[in-house]
Amino acid sequence: QVQLVESGGGLVQAGGSLRLSCAASGRTFNNYAMGWFRQAPGKEREFVAAIRWNGGSTYYTDSGKGRFTISRDNARNTVYLQMNSLKPEDTAVYYCAAKLTPQLMAVSRPDYWGQGTQVTVST
Repeated sequence: QVQLVESGGGLVQAGGSLRLSCAASGRTFNNYAMGWFRQAPGKEREFVAAIRWNGGSTYYTDSGKGRFTISRDNARNTVYLQMNSLKPEDTAVYYCAAKLTPQLMAVSRPDYWGQGTQVTVST
């Protein structure tokens, strides 16, 4: 089992920035590719970004490309999502996820989920 706990969400004005964190515990964090998803009210959960176990490769969907940066610190068992130039349409619950895989795209079907953290972007 892998336990994931997100933090760092909150209320921010449009154009602002937030950094989300996801602390992992349980099985060896280094073995897992990690990802971020989000779910806006009334919409399906969508894949945002992923990072390989060693941080050597990253992947972004159109939702995350250009303004978001995923990173990880294996010494701290933590993955981050830096979000810049936030827009109201970025308002959603953001979820951290883990997948035991060497393939970034496979993170779109994770093995483990966090409980989510709310991000609200005001106009």
